[in-house]
Amino acid sequence: MLRLRAICPFSWRVFQFRPFSFEPLLIRMNKCTDEEQIFDLIEKNKAILSEKQVACALSMLWQFQKQKISLLKNVECIRDHPQFLTLHNLATTKMEFMNDNTLVNVLYIIQQFDINMLSKFSSCLADQHLCFSPLMGKIADIVNRNLETIQDLRCLSVLMVSISSLISQRFQEQLVNKAEQLFDTIDSSQVNTARRIVQFLRNIKYSYYPLLERCNKVFLSNVNHLDLDSISKILSLYHSLQFHSFEFILMTKKRLTEMIPLFDHPASFVKLFVTLGPVAGPEEEKQLKSTILLMSEELTGQQALAVMGAMEEMESRNSRLIKKIASILYKHLDNYKPVELLRITQALIFLHFQSKELLVKLRELLLSYLKVSVIPSEISLLVCALSMLPSPRLDEAKISQIEAVLPQCDLNDLNSFATSVLRCIQYDPMYRNNTPGKQLKLLQKLDHYGRQRLQKCSSLNLLWEEVKSLKGDWFADSLLEETVVTLQRLMDEINYINVAGIASFISRTNYLSTSLLDRIASVVLQQNEKIHPFAILAIILPFSALNYDPPQRDEFFGTCLQHLNSYLSILDPLKLVFLGYSLATREYFSEDLLKAIFNIRFLAKLDSQLELLCSSLNMKVQFRLMELNRAVCLECPEYQIPWFHDRFCQQQYKKDFGSMNGAQQQIYKMLAEVLGGINFVKASVLTPYYYTIDFECILDKRKKPIPYGSHNTTLGKLPKIHSELNTQIAGSRLPPGAEKIALEFLDSRAFCRNIPHLKGKSAMKKRHLEILGYHVIQIPHFEWNSMALSTKNDRMDYLRERIFGEGKSSS
Repeated sequence: MLRLRAICPFSWRVFQFRPFSFEPLLIRMNKCTDEEQIFDLIEKNKAILSEKQVACALSMLWQFQKQKISLLKNVECIRDHPQFLTLHNLATTKMEFMNDNTLVNVLYIIQQFDINMLSKFSSCLADQHLCFSPLMGKIADIVNRNLETIQDLRCLSVLMVSISSLISQRFQEQLVNKAEQLFDTIDSSQVNTARRIVQFLRNIKYSYYPLLERCNKVFLSNVNHLDLDSISKILSLYHSLQFHSFEFILMTKKRLTEMIPLFDHPASFVKLFVTLGPVAGPEEEKQLKSTILLMSEELTGQQALAVMGAMEEMESRNSRLIKKIASILYKHLDNYKPVELLRITQALIFLHFQSKELLVKLRELLLSYLKVSVIPSEISLLVCALSMLPSPRLDEAKISQIEAVLPQCDLNDLNSFATSVLRCIQYDPMYRNNTPGKQLKLLQKLDHYGRQRLQKCSSLNLLWEEVKSLKGDWFADSLLEETVVTLQRLMDEINYINVAGIASFISRTNYLSTSLLDRIASVVLQQNEKIHPFAILAIILPFSALNYDPPQRDEFFGTCLQHLNSYLSILDPLKLVFLGYSLATREYFSEDLLKAIFNIRFLAKLDSQLELLCSSLNMKVQFRLMELNRAVCLECPEYQIPWFHDRFCQQQYKKDFGSMNGAQQQIYKMLAEVLGGINFVKASVLTPYYYTIDFECILDKRKKPIPYGSHNTTLGKLPKIHSELNTQIAGSRLPPGAEKIALEFLDSRAFCRNIPHLKGKSAMKKRHLEILGYHVIQIPHFEWNSMALSTKNDRMDYLRERIFGEGKSSS
C-alpha cells in the first residue's frame, strides 16, 4: 500500500474519504445470477464505477464461469463481450487505487480471461518503476503457472520483459524455450515483439543465439521500415549481448546515412550521431561531425555526454569538436552523476584532451561525491576516475574509506580498487622511489578479500558473473591462479550455456589448465546439439592460443566443424577468418571452411565489413587472413590456394620494422663470437612468406659456419620473394649438405602464463620455418635469464651446444 501512496498521494486521499454511495451497487452485483446482469450493471454505471466495484464485477464473472460445464467455451464468450472490454479498461485505469490484495485477485481473474490484459498490467507496474514489487512477483507466479496455455507471443514478450528482474534461472530458460516454440506463430512484421525478446535476453544476460538469430531475421526483413529510435535500441541491445550481425549493421548503416539530411533537431541528430558514428565511413563521419558542431550550442548536458562517448568509440581526433563538446560538459559538470563523471574522465583521457580548468573541477566534484558515498560500487568508480586524473593521490582518509567497504565488495569492485591504487603508485611523483606502507597494506587487504571471496564461492554461474570482465595486472598477478582453482572446483557445472564464456576467459588469461580444457571438450562432445554454431569460435580459441589438444582431439575438432558446416554462409566474415586461423594453428584444415573463405565473393564481403571496424580490429582481421593464407600455402599446397598478400606484407614490414631489444643484442654479439665473425650471422631476417626471424646462420655438412660475404643483406632491406613454392625452400640454394639455422629469442609472450608451455602462434611459426627448410632453435627467456647462464661464458657455451650439438630442432 505504501507504494501506491507514494505514487499518487492526492488520489489516495480522495479514495480514503470517498462516501459510501457505492455500497448499494456492490449489493446489487452480489445478487446477480448470471453474466448478463453483471454486464448490464457495468454498461449503466461505467462512468461512476469505483475500484472496489470493478474488482467485485470481475470476481462475480469468474464465480459464474467456474460453475459452467464447458469452462473454455464460456470464457471465450465472456472475453468477446463488449462490456468485458469496458471492464478491462476500467481495471487498468483504477489499478493505482486498488490495495495489494484486491490487485492480486484482479490479476488472477483477468489472466483467466485475457493474457493481454495481464501483460498491460505488468507494463503499468513497470512504468511506475515497480519491477521489484510483490505485485510483479504475483504476475510472475501467474505466468509461471499458466505458461503452457499462453499462445500469444506478443503478450508473452511484454510479460517476459516486465518480470525479468524477479525470476529464477530455471524460469528464464522455460520462457526462452516457450518464446522459441511460439516464434513461428508471429508475423514477420512484428518488430516490437522481436525487440522485446532481445530486451528480455539482455535483461537476463543470456546471449541465446537461436532466438537472437530469429529476431535478427525479423529486423532484417523490416529494415526499410525501422526508424532511428528502433535501430538505436536494437544496436544497443546487440552491443550489450555481444551479438554481432554484420548484415544488420551494413543495412542499417545505409538507412541511417540516408537520414543525415533529415534531422535538424539536436535530440534526434545526437541519437543519429551516436548510432551511425562508430560504423560511418570517412564521408559520413565528416558530415556528422560538421553538423553536430553547428548545433553544439543547443546541446544539453546529456546530449553532450552521448556525443563524447561516441567520439571515444570512433577514436576521433577532431580537436575542434572535442574542445567544443568538452566546454559543454564543463558547463553542466555539476549535474552529472558519479558514473557519468567516470565516463567523462575516461573519454577525455582517451581523446588526449587537456584542460586544467575542466580537470580541476572534475577532481573537485569526484572528491565531493566520494566524501558522502557509502556504496562500494560507487566508491570504486569514483576512486577509479580520480586515479586517471593527473597526479593522482590516495590520502589516509580515502584509504580508510576504501578499507571500510572491502567486506561488501565483489571481485569487480576489488579489481577496480586495486587497479586504481596501482595507477596512483605508478603516476604520483611522490611514490616513484618508494611505495608508502599504507598503499601496500591496502593492496594486501584487497588480495585477502579477493581470495576469500573466491574460496567461498559455491556456484559457477555466480562466479562467472564476477570474473567474466576482470582484467588488469592485479587480477593476473594476485587472483588468477585462485580463480582457476575455483573454476576447477566447480567445473562439473560447465554446460552448453556457459561453456563458450569459460573458454573465452581461458583464452584471455593465457592460463593453461588442462583439466578445464578437457572438461570443455567433453561438454562439446556430449552436448554439441545444444551449442549454437556462433559459439564454436570462442570454444576453439583456447585450444588454439594455448597450443593444447584434448584427449579426443580429432573427434573434438571434427564435431565443432560438423556443427558449423551449415552456417558457413551466414557467419560474419571476420568470425570465419578467426575460426580458420584458430584451426590452422592446431594443424586442422577443413576444405569446406577454406573454400568458404578463399573465394572472391567472401573476400568482397569481408572488405565491406572491414570498413565498419575500428582501425585496430581492422588490422587484426587483415593479419589473421594473411596468416591463414600463409598457413594454407605452406601446409596444404594440394588445395592450390594462391598466396595474395605480398603487397600487404611489404607495407607492414616497412612500417613495423624495429630495433632489437637488450637480450637480442646480447645474443647477436655472442653469436658473432661463437660463429667466427659478424659476417657469419644475419639479424632480423625476412623469410619467404614474410616471417621475421631474429638471427640466421648457415652450417655446411661438417657443421662449419658459412660466411655471407657480399651477399649479406643490409638490415631492413626486403629480400626478393618468389612465386614458385619450390623456390621458397631455404635449402634449395645451399651447398650440398648445408642447412640454414633460424635462431629465435622467445620472451614471456610466447608462453602460457603459468607454465613454460609454448603457445600456438609460436609453435606454428616453428613448424612453418621448418617447412621452409630451416633448422629452428628457440631460446626461451627463462633459460637465457636463468642462474645457470649467469655469466657470458655460460651463455656462449649454451649457444655452441644449441647450434653445433647433434639432434633435431629443439624447442
